[in-house]
Formats: sequence, structure tokens, C-alpha cells
Amino acid sequence: MKFSIILGTRPEIIKLSPIIRVCERLSLDYFILHTGQHYSYTMDQVFFEQLELPEAKYNLDVGSGTHAEQTGKMLIGIEKVLQKEDPDVVLVEGDTNTVLAGALAAVKLGISVGHVEAGLRSYDRGMPEEINRILADHSSDYLFAPTEKSKQILLGEGISEEKIFVTGNTVVDAVFQNSEISKSKRNVLDYLGLNGSEYVLATVHRQENVDNERRLRGIVEGLEKTRELGFDVVYPVHPRARKRLKTFGVKPNGLRLVEPLDYLSFLQLESNARLVLTDSGGVQEEACILGVPCVTLRDNTERPETLEVGANVLAGTNPCEIVDKVKLMLDHRDSWENPFGDGDAGGRIVRLLMEKFV
Repeated sequence: MKFSIILGTRPEIIKLSPIIRVCERLSLDYFILHTGQHYSYTMDQVFFEQLELPEAKYNLDVGSGTHAEQTGKMLIGIEKVLQKEDPDVVLVEGDTNTVLAGALAAVKLGISVGHVEAGLRSYDRGMPEEINRILADHSSDYLFAPTEKSKQILLGEGISEEKIFVTGNTVVDAVFQNSEISKSKRNVLDYLGLNGSEYVLATVHRQENVDNERRLRGIVEGLEKTRELGFDVVYPVHPRARKRLKTFGVKPNGLRLVEPLDYLSFLQLESNARLVLTDSGGVQEEACILGVPCVTLRDNTERPETLEVGANVLAGTNPCEIVDKVKLMLDHRDSWENPFGDGDAGGRIVRLLMEKFV
């Protein structure tokens, strides 16, 4: 068996890291293709080094652009690499333009596609991620659903049950494995002068939030109101959000604005926070796994399991609603069972593929 792991963003590196480690441990024939979707390959190189992963064999370095420009460049570059390498199966993860391009390029060449984290749905077609995940799922031959709920969604869309495998979510593997690595790194709480459980952590990056002035202003006001409850609000500002804050003339008052953090530092900050406010799907999952209450700054989520177990609540972007949900969740720490699996999703996925191709 020979297969390709296609990735292009930092969340993909994180969630595919457990699969890469299994491939390394078993000395399998595989290669990593990095599209360079997230800003620059150089910045992502830090992730590979920190997570102790092998370098990508190929880098397309497509950078930013419109959805069409970015996806088109990826399709052209991925196709050339796949024609040269001729793998048996291509693995993609999640819902990015990299996922869509990787799945389309492979299926057009008659190469099997495995979609890691299949079956997630927000039912909001206004989100580009929703379109990507639907198209990837319906192009795939192996759909690795993180939960039984995800499997039922796929079955409801007419996908054959023989293509669907409930594996758990590789984010659990990644949190466990990378938390261990982070213990040998600098302590970001000391660096920022923070005490555990005396701060809340905020992340805001989604297009529908940061590109919409009304929503972005609502979020910032909600974070300011949260600070009035007596907590430091630590906000690593995403470059896109920083640009929009400046464009809209929004000046957050009293928040601890910090530069984006490397993943291991962020994991330390996240695991010690009293509460997390976010519009990130991955952070919703990580907070749930780490036992940290989460308030999601969106009107919907493709991670309903976090809501069902009581780890997460939707707040939207209304400032008063945000602070009400913060108050609701402050005393919920570590009072639920992780719904995303036992931390062996990466191993299951590789074993399933080996059974099919070896």
C-alpha cells in the first residue's frame, strides 16, 4: 500500500499528526503533500518541528487568494504530484479548500479517497467549509466518521454504509500526544504572567464573524463584558481578525491581546483556562476533551456532540447573550464524558486501510 496525506492548514497538521506517527512507527510507504494554504510553508514548518513530524515531501506553496484561485492552483499542483507518485489512496482531513482540491484531484484520477472527520454538518450553506465537507464526503471511498452521529448523517445523505467507519476523532489522539510533548516546552502561563483558572481564552477567526462588522463588534463587546466578571480575557489575535479590527475601527478595551501562539503553547493556555470562547470547530473539540467549558461564538456548530454532553453552548454574537452564556458555563468544568473516542482513531484509520490494500 502506498498512500498520500494531503494537508495545507495548521488544524490539518494537528489532526493528521497521529496518522503520520502511526505511518512512521510502522514504516509504511506514504508521503505528505503540503498545499501551503495557510499563509506560508515557512510558518507551518514550525508546527512540523514542534510536533516532531517528518517534513512534507512536496510543497505547493499556493498561499492566499479567492476560493476559486486557491482551489484551482491546488487542483493543478496536486494532480501533477499524484500522477507522478501514483498512490493507492489519498487521505484528506476536515473541510478546507485543501480537502476539496485533494479529494477532487484524486477521484478524477481514479485514486481512492479517505476522508478523515467525515459526516460533520452545520447545515449552514453560507459557510464555505460546509460546501467543502459535503463535496469531500460524496467524493470519498472511505469515510472515517468521528462519532455514531456523524455516521447517521452520512447514511441520511444516501452514502453506502460499507464506506463508513466510526473511528473516533484524531483530535483526541492529538491532544493526548501533543500535551505530552508540550510538557517539555516553555510554560506559556509564566511567560504571559497568568494564573491557572483565573483567565478565559478567546479565539475568533471565521470569515462570517471577522468580515462582518456588526458580528465582530458584538463579539468584542461580549469579551469586554466577560472581563467585567473579574477574569483576564486572553485573546491571541488571528491576522485576518487584526486586519478587520483596524479596518472597522474597533479598539478592544481591557482585553489581553497577544500574537498568535504556537500550538503547544496554545494547548497549555487552553487546558488551564477557566473557560474558552471561540468560533473554531477544533477548539470546541479540544476544550471538550480537556474538560474546559466552551462558549461558541456562532449560531450553529458541526460539533453537536459537545452541546449534548454539556461541554459547550452556542451564544452567537450578541454581547448580552455571550455574557449570559459565560455565566452559565463557568461552573461546568470537567463535568462530562468525552464523546470523541479513546485516542486511537489514527491507529484505527491506518489499520482499516491496511486491511483494504495489503
